Amino acid sequence: MGEETSREELLSEVREALKNHELKVYYQPQYDSVTSRLAGAEALVRWIKPDGSVIMPGSFIPQLEDDRAILELDWYMLREVCIFLAKQKKENMYSVTVAVNFSRMHVHEENFVEQLCAIVDGYDMPRKMVEVEITESAFVDQSEMIADWIGKIRAEGFRVAIDDFGSGLSSLSFVKDISADVLKIDKSLLSRNCEDEKERIVLESIFNFAHRLKLTTVAEGVETREQLGFLRTCSCKVIQGFLFAKPMPEAEFMQLCQKGYDVDDMEDILLVQAPSSATQLLLEAVFTRYPLVIFANLTRNSFYMMAYENFTAQSCPSTGVFEELIAHGTSTMHPEDQDLFRNTFSISNLLSAYERGDKFVSVVTRQIGDDGIYRRVETTDYFVKNPSVEDVLVIALCHNLD
Repeated sequence: MGEETSREELLSEVREALKNHELKVYYQPQYDSVTSRLAGAEALVRWIKPDGSVIMPGSFIPQLEDDRAILELDWYMLREVCIFLAKQKKENMYSVTVAVNFSRMHVHEENFVEQLCAIVDGYDMPRKMVEVEITESAFVDQSEMIADWIGKIRAEGFRVAIDDFGSGLSSLSFVKDISADVLKIDKSLLSRNCEDEKERIVLESIFNFAHRLKLTTVAEGVETREQLGFLRTCSCKVIQGFLFAKPMPEAEFMQLCQKGYDVDDMEDILLVQAPSSATQLLLEAVFTRYPLVIFANLTRNSFYMMAYENFTAQSCPSTGVFEELIAHGTSTMHPEDQDLFRNTFSISNLLSAYERGDKFVSVVTRQIGDDGIYRRVETTDYFVKNPSVEDVLVIALCHNLD
């Protein structure tokens, strides 16, 4: 009975604190890992008592979650952030996107998206300035419902971040199935200061799949130069942690935005560039020229697509049987070019070219786009070798000439 009474008293105190404006927003800055420029912030709650004492969220947030009073706090925090952003806008100050935490309980609010839009629009703020942050644990029991909820939030122009990824309940399937914008890596994955080889392998793998899924990555809890150096080699986009800045009250964060957005850079990123990160940069350069990149195994009649952006036609399978890919490609070509395309990239013709010692096979054809217009497209298959197998492999690079 005592515990229940204590919990009810705490809830009553928190609600009273909300009315008295004792719950304050603290902002923890986020920095671009390469330029060291201010890139964003996360809004965190602090309970400042009248006597000046500070109560950390871990002392009251769990009880609010149990009572659904957390919903009141989340909306309160959003309004406070909007007031702050509106103040910056009025004073023509440099401002960044602010992430606001929302409990998974909001998924059961029928008018959540409408209320979110109404509050942000009410302060005349661009919706992109507010990032909806949802903890990874929210996906454990109701991933399908939350995936649909996130889709509706993003459809209204808000960015969505998955918080605490890797905190113990990680599932690659939910990252694959939801349409989030940001993946925040939990500080627990940095517990060994990025000096343990297994830890480094896990982190490299996470950043690799996040980049492939086009998710912006944020590393939380970064406290040492060693962690920063390694995260840079993984092309982690954003850094959040005590190494750069602790959570700070609004006035202090306002001053940070006023005086500029650089911090002392610690190392030239090119001096700590790891092969994995350098490869990512190389691929980005390749994609600017070749928006469609395909890896194919002629021996096994298989392929998978690595990039597919801003190309003539968007409807194309991402993986499968190579011969079926060529049949699909042929169907999109101008009738006068179909035989040329089909014969050039048939497995038999490519294998013959490989046996002759050709380095590549290339052809220009006219391909119909999704808009119904034919454009000239150059397709080049380069023969490559993997020392681990005898299979004949090709990398196809395609780009629009018109």
